[in-house]
Amino acid sequence: MKSMIARVSARASKMEDYEVPQKVAPEDQEIQKILERGKVRIVIMGVGGAGSNTITRLNALKIGGAETIAANTDAAHLLITAADRKILLGPELCGGTGAGGDPRIGEEAARESADVIKDVLAGADILFLMAGLGGGTGTGAAPVIAEIAKHLGAIVISIVTLPFSVEGRRKRELAYQGLERLIKVTDTIIIIANDRILDIARDLPLYQAFMICDEIMARAVKGIVELITKPGLINVDLADFRAVVEGGGVAALLFGESDSDNRAIEAVEDALSNPLLDVDISGGKAAIINITCGPDFSLEEMEQVVETVVGALDQDANVLWGARIDESLKGLVQVLIAVVGVRSKTVEAVIKGELPKEEAAKKAIAPGARKPLRRETPPERIPPEELGLDSL
Repeated sequence: MKSMIARVSARASKMEDYEVPQKVAPEDQEIQKILERGKVRIVIMGVGGAGSNTITRLNALKIGGAETIAANTDAAHLLITAADRKILLGPELCGGTGAGGDPRIGEEAARESADVIKDVLAGADILFLMAGLGGGTGTGAAPVIAEIAKHLGAIVISIVTLPFSVEGRRKRELAYQGLERLIKVTDTIIIIANDRILDIARDLPLYQAFMICDEIMARAVKGIVELITKPGLINVDLADFRAVVEGGGVAALLFGESDSDNRAIEAVEDALSNPLLDVDISGGKAAIINITCGPDFSLEEMEQVVETVVGALDQDANVLWGARIDESLKGLVQVLIAVVGVRSKTVEAVIKGELPKEEAAKKAIAPGARKPLRRETPPERIPPEELGLDSL
């Protein structure tokens, strides 16, 4: 047995005798047709200014296997956003001048554009919905878009940010109200508190700090897309993904990498120590682990990754894992972890209606309110050069 293992290892290290034979079976053509019909359609939509900026970052990372869509009430910002498709929300209501920080305007704008949203999302299997909460468009429109996607049969994963504390009580109130509505119409939600950015980028220029946040989440979403769409040594398919995230509640999407001598453990620790997520994964009920590595990654290292993640979750957690070999990653390992059923004090408070008194005082979004709204004054604009997009 030892001699056989030695011979196989020697051949594998040189990739000898491992060339896939070029054989065509009579059934291949029909199998290919079925594969095309069942191809997963993944859509990543950024809503509002913050969400659109993340879409631009994703396209800078050259994400493949997914369509990127930007939806905004602000026509000027939409023009400088890099996306496969763009939706100007509420052209009649807002006239392209934005929602003025009013979620009611953002909600009504999305309802005005509901038919366009339905057309763009028709046939989507998975929707990643990116938005910043606390303003007008993201807070008001994101729940409407999530609801439409759910009715169309898509798995909806919302990734949202909460405003900085220094932005004041009013923004926090609006953010929590938007979060409350979004939780009800999304399968899995990932929350990033902007205050956490201060922990890692306090001394950086503003646009660089936000780009770091965008980069971390963009890479995690890119990893999920590649997990589902690219064939691997050990595959995780749409059915596996759906089993974990559908109705999963609060989730953490974690990404880490390492090229050190102890790369397996360090990559997992890098992922689990994500400073932007204010959640407790120790009670996580299910997880998907995707390992992307070079051909030199060992079975023992694979075991270390999976074992470390499993040890951090609930002992009865349902854990699926996949692995993909990337020849360009020799010496490097990237670990993506999606954990659902995690605990978040913020979400628990929102669900129970136990927000702090100052934040529960007055609801700005009245449930069921649908009367037409009209923008009186255009919102203050941020010059494009201050968004930091010119450096992408």
